Amino acid sequence: MNIEQIKTPRVRNFLSQNFKVDTWDHLKVYFDKLLHYEINSVAALETWLLNRSELESIISEDLGRRYINMTCYTDNVSYRDAFNDFIENIEPNIAPYSNQLNIKLAQSPYAESLKSVADQIMLQKIKIDLEIFREENIPIATQLQSKQQEYGAICGAMTLTDEGTEYTLQQAGVKLQDIDRSVRERFYRKINERRLQDKDRLNDLYTELIQLRHQLAVNAGFKNYRDYMFKAMHRFDYTAEDCFKFHDAIKKSIVPLLNQIALKRKAKLKVDALKPWDLAVDPDNKPALKPFEGGDDLLQKTIKCFQNMNPFLGQCLNVMKDMNHLDLVSRKAKSPGGYNYPLDEVGVPFIFMNAAGTMQDVVTMLHEGGHAVHSIVTKPLKLSEYRNLTSEIAELASMSMELMSMDHWDEYLSDADDLKRAKFHHLEHALETLPWVATIDKFQHWVYENPNHTIAERTQKWNEIHSEFGLTCLDWSGLQEFKDNIWQKQLHLFEVPFYYIEYGIAQLGAFGVWKNCKEDFNKGLTQYLEALKLGYSASISTVYATAGVKFDFSEANIKSLVSFVDQEMQAIAE
Repeated sequence: MNIEQIKTPRVRNFLSQNFKVDTWDHLKVYFDKLLHYEINSVAALETWLLNRSELESIISEDLGRRYINMTCYTDNVSYRDAFNDFIENIEPNIAPYSNQLNIKLAQSPYAESLKSVADQIMLQKIKIDLEIFREENIPIATQLQSKQQEYGAICGAMTLTDEGTEYTLQQAGVKLQDIDRSVRERFYRKINERRLQDKDRLNDLYTELIQLRHQLAVNAGFKNYRDYMFKAMHRFDYTAEDCFKFHDAIKKSIVPLLNQIALKRKAKLKVDALKPWDLAVDPDNKPALKPFEGGDDLLQKTIKCFQNMNPFLGQCLNVMKDMNHLDLVSRKAKSPGGYNYPLDEVGVPFIFMNAAGTMQDVVTMLHEGGHAVHSIVTKPLKLSEYRNLTSEIAELASMSMELMSMDHWDEYLSDADDLKRAKFHHLEHALETLPWVATIDKFQHWVYENPNHTIAERTQKWNEIHSEFGLTCLDWSGLQEFKDNIWQKQLHLFEVPFYYIEYGIAQLGAFGVWKNCKEDFNKGLTQYLEALKLGYSASISTVYATAGVKFDFSEANIKSLVSFVDQEMQAIAE
């Protein structure tokens, strides 16, 4: 693909070029056309599929732009109203039509002609969607969409003041890298005290979300929401039991190694007790790395980093820059977190994040940049269903990019010692991701297996699970209330339930992609890009195999990959 191919939107054949999603009545016309379209041949079926894909791409992009506006400016009432209008007045009307269209496809005698792997995956997904669809769940889904957005509004309003300066929590988090321990402690306490001001609101919101989700699952004939979501997320390749095995493997293989690293940190810092505010600072008490100054600098350096790996990667970000498809810097009244939002009609995604000047911001940019490349290289796939990525595949793209790019981090840091620090800390953080993923995932399983739990029971279970995967040498004395509520900072619990284990699975895959690149970078990168181009037109295991890695989160595979990472960390530290 060249720049013009990346920039050129999809050609509309079914809808008029000037059509915009405004009211359901205007949109309904096209759903009716699809519903009454006569499928009397294989060619007619193929045209019908293309038309449906076009309509879905336009709707998806319209919702995406409304979501982007709302999260960029949580205090903008018109943006919030536009998003809520879609959720309340358009999406509920789409759901029953989508179900009828699924029935039309499933019952068509010409569906037997769809023999490709991509089409078989699509039909399998449609079969499941038909199985779990319930008309009575439409208003519940609408209510859930609206309630979930409250989390971003609550967190987006969180700021703190220190010595007369107002900080967002992301900006304040930079101070946790300060070499002055008293500064770190002060900001740690202020950040968490600010979070505690809304702990009851967030607890109540989560309880309400749990109850709504449980009712939705029961309506669809499931015992609990976890079982419903495994179906709804089309998890064909693994089960809840596999997740439990993953939790155990992480506990056995990675937690002990991280405890060893933490004890070395404690010794280097020469502290009597290792506290939560000691985990982000450089263990040699060196000042925090300064990899960029502002969002423009972050973007320009990342473009150069991508170009150094492959000119096409740099082109992807350059196009996004030209189209103003990035909002990178933390500010007041902006939702927390970061994301890459695919815009399916134009084919060029949008990157949102909350950069505050840290090396972790660089990693986030690289991570979302991996997602962005994935969005762009799947643009040629003919149906939106093929481009509708399962998250195990999507996160392989992003987490691999973090690691593959490390040999080009001199764009951010020119000093050799700083580069070593950055690489070592990133690998340490990548390992730390796995126990945190296991913690959040195991917590979610319990939450939805026990939907009528009290807040006290939730807190007790959170601490129990957190202790399984946490650092045994970390001293939480005097900080129990902070510890009780740290799960509330995890956006996924509120907005995208059960979307988290994928980070763990993909992190393992990313270690494998990086290993391949260390052995032969060009070959490893080529395999990676070929895997990304598949989108979801092949099984997860096939995509992973195309990338040159295993879709395997067994204890044996985890131990092998962790051993490789540990060796690389030791080499960097020499």
